[in-house]
This record gives sequence, structure tokens and C-alpha cells, in this order.
Amino acid sequence: MTSDDPNAFNMTLAYLPGAGVPHWLNKGDNAWQMVSATLVGMQSVPGLVILYGSIVKKKWAVNSAFMALYAFAAVWLCWVTWGYQMSFGERLLPMWGKAGHALGQDVLLGQASLPATEHRYAHHGAVETPGIMPWYPMASMVYFQCVFAAITLILLAGSLLGRMNFKAWMLFVPLWLTFSYTIGAFSIWGGGFLFHWGVMDYSGGYVIHLSSGVAGFTAAYWVGPRSTKDRERFPPNNVLLMLTGAGILWMGWAGFNGGDPYSANIDSSLAVLNTNICAATSLLVWTCLDVIFFKKPSVIGAVQGMITGLVCITPGAGLVQGWAAILMGMLSGSIPWFTMMVVHKRSRLLQQVDDTLGVFHTHAVAGVLGGVTTGLFAHPSLCPLFLPVSNSKGAFYGSGIQLVKQVGGALFIISWNLVVTTLVCLVVRFVVPLRMPDDELTIGDDAVHGEEAYALWGDGEKFDSTKHGWYSDNDTQHNKAPSGVTQDV
Repeated sequence: MTSDDPNAFNMTLAYLPGAGVPHWLNKGDNAWQMVSATLVGMQSVPGLVILYGSIVKKKWAVNSAFMALYAFAAVWLCWVTWGYQMSFGERLLPMWGKAGHALGQDVLLGQASLPATEHRYAHHGAVETPGIMPWYPMASMVYFQCVFAAITLILLAGSLLGRMNFKAWMLFVPLWLTFSYTIGAFSIWGGGFLFHWGVMDYSGGYVIHLSSGVAGFTAAYWVGPRSTKDRERFPPNNVLLMLTGAGILWMGWAGFNGGDPYSANIDSSLAVLNTNICAATSLLVWTCLDVIFFKKPSVIGAVQGMITGLVCITPGAGLVQGWAAILMGMLSGSIPWFTMMVVHKRSRLLQQVDDTLGVFHTHAVAGVLGGVTTGLFAHPSLCPLFLPVSNSKGAFYGSGIQLVKQVGGALFIISWNLVVTTLVCLVVRFVVPLRMPDDELTIGDDAVHGEEAYALWGDGEKFDSTKHGWYSDNDTQHNKAPSGVTQDV
């Protein structure tokens, strides 16, 4: 391009400081943050959409996948309209930010900042750790945090598959996001009281997994169980597609944990490595336990072990060493296995509540386990790379108070979600029934959405040998053949 080209100036202006590249922008950090956000988004769409649509009984494939897809879309509008500022904006209460939009360019094109995160010494008020201000625009931060909020609702949905009224789910999503998720996010990440106390949650073991596990279990109680027939037999309709969704979930976790330092730094690299170490260890331990006690390696069990490993490492991904990640994987592959396979079958309460995919075990139990083990193994040289409170370290390195903080943070998230999820369910139930009617529970997708997952040859239709034709129960003419099938046999 020559200097005589009239477009030369305009095309290069975007790369000059003060235009598209302000002095505070770090292109590497911005690129990694947007890639991380996209990886997390892909965990939901298509990851969990595929996993949910495949792991359930065939008649619920469409409904289960659609619950995930709807939640992903609904969270987006709620997030940019009021949710982001309530989670990461200016402080309104010790556990809640002020509501406000994140839509205008005056907000989105400025440098990202979390205004409530400036940390001061308690005894004299001097600044101990400055507020979080990553080297990229607010738009990248809003994008990154939105996909975290969305996947939390989708994980919660795993407890409710196969019977929740879809209209009730449409109301539940924005209400729970507003009154539960934003509280946990601001309290631990956005500058709330748990953040300033020094609770460690590197990437959402409490904010995302513990909250979704507890809320899912609570909502499952209020919605009620699946039909008796579905509870007795609920085989996956496509194991290979289920593994595809699980694989997207695992690989997407590189963005889940690798993006939370808000920078493409050395800690993000450690977090990604520890994530894979823990997940692999957990999967292998869970599979070995299945072989030892049930004599067969279960593919669904392996996926559950993978998930518990990913959940367990999340609170401490960039705070622990590799050997600790292996120990955490061994624990996450065995303790949730024990609660799911042994404790669940002996507990009247756990038997009474129909948690479809066992989200309580894979996310709530594994989330608490990850938070507690982070309180044990957080390394003193790694904590300053992430935490606002100086001299933070795990109990293994001489700080028992950190373990107390971790337990306290877990108790807050558990209690808040028990109460708020109950209230949200009661409010929704006042407007629309939480559970599908029995006729829809019997038929499934075709009754709820008028659609089915697989258009198999002759599926759902009957052949009348006297009429030489195909018909369904809803057809008035018995000689109606399905598309692509001839009537002459």
C-alpha cells in the first residue's frame, strides 16, 4: 500500500495508540481472555447441550438440550442489563453490588476494573492490594464473566432434567441468576466480604459448582421427581455423543481455569496444567473403583470422575503444586464416588430427592472438597499471584486460619442457596406449576415441544397390514406413510 492510497491513514489508525489500541491495552491478555471466554462458552454450547441431550432417556433428549440452550441465551440479556454490575460493580451491600447495565461504549471500551476489590489493611486502612484492573477493555471482562454465569444455570439444570415445566424454567433462570448467583459472585470475586476476608476460590468451586449443586438439589426437591418409570430406568440415548459433550467440557476447562488470573501470565499456565492433572487422576480413580466393586468399567462413571476432578481443582487451580493436584484428583475420584454409590443409597433424604444427573455429588460435594483441599495445599509463593490478602497460605504450610475461611465460605454459599432457591421455586410455583403434568411426563419431548430427537424409520408410527400403510395415533387416515417410506410392502 502506498502513501498515495486515500485509505492508508484510516486503515492504520486502528493500530495507533489512542484509537483502537489505547496505551493500557495488552493485546496478549485481551486475546487470551476472549479465547478463554469462548472456550467456557463452548462448554455450554455445544458441550453441555450435547451431553445433556445424549445422557438422558431418548424421550427427553430435546427437552434436556433445550433447557441448556435457553439458559445460555437468557443469562446473556440479564447479565448485560443488570447482572454484571450486581456481581462486579460498585458495592451496595457487603455481599451485593449495585445493579446497572453494561451496554454503552462508555462502559465497555474503557479499561476493565472491579471497583470494589481494592483491599486495605484492617488496622490502619492503608492500601494492601490495589483494585483489579486488567489490561483489556471492560467488554472482555463482561464477556468472560457472562459465560461463567450461564454455565452455572446449565449445571443446575442437570438436577431437574426429565420433569421440570419448561415455562417454570423460563422464569426460574433470571430470578435465580439475580438473587443467588450475583450474591456469590460479588461476595467471593467482586469485592464482597468473603473476598476481603481472603476466601480462596480461584475459578468457581464455590461460586459456580457448590452453588449449582446445592441449588439444583434444592430445586429438585420442590419440583418433585421424574415419573416412576423414568426413575427406574433412565439409560442414555447416545453414549458416544455423551462422550463428545464430555470431551468439549474437559478441553473447555482450559479457559475456565486458565482465564481467571485475568491475564496470560505464568499462573494461568500452571492452572491449565493442574486442571488436566487432577481431572485425569480423578477419572482413573473413579474407573478403578467401578472395576473393583462393580466388576465393570463404566463410561458414565468415567465421565462423572472427570467432572469431579475438574470441579475439585477449580478453587485452587493456580494456587497449588502439581503433586497437590494429583492428591486432589485421588480424593475427587473417590469421595464423590462414595457419596454417590454408597451414601446416596443409604440416605432417605438423598433417595427422596430426584437429582437426575447427581449434580449434588459431582458439583456440591466435589466443590466443597476442592475448597477445603485448597485451604490445605495453597502454596505461599502462588497465593500472592491471585489473592488480595498478603501472606495467605494453606494449612499444610502453617496457616490453619485459611482452612477456617474456606469452611466459612462454603457454609455461606450453601445456606444462601438453600434459602434463596427455595424462595425462587415458591414464587415461580405461584405463577406456573414447577412440574410437568403426568401426560407430558409419559410422552416426553413430542408432548412438550412437538419435536423428537431422532427421526428413525417407522419411529412412533404403526403399520396397518390391512391398509398397507403407516399411521400414528394422531392420524385420522391410516394410509399416511412417513416421509421417505413407501406404502407398498
